[in-house]
Amino acid sequence: MSFGIKPLGERVVIKRVEAEEKTKSGIVLPGQAKEQPQMAKVVAVGPGTSEDKMELKEGDIVIFSKYAGTEIKFEGEEYTIMSQKDILATVKK
Repeated sequence: MSFGIKPLGERVVIKRVEAEEKTKSGIVLPGQAKEQPQMAKVVAVGPGTSEDKMELKEGDIVIFSKYAGTEIKFEGEEYTIMSQKDILATVKK
């Protein structure tokens, strides 16, 4: 996948997954009541550094720290650039 943003060092670019619009019991949530998800898809990775090897790859689904990263808008889409150390876990689907 060719993506217009290439992160440097051990940074990654992620795109949040959409928040659920219904609760498990079937209640539909209005936009402001939806909690921002802390789960995202990795869309670009940096090369890593000699101290911090890149452990993630494009397409990984990850869980990240709540207040981590810098939110940006690129070509009409919202992304977050963050350090790999702010990624807490990967999710197997």
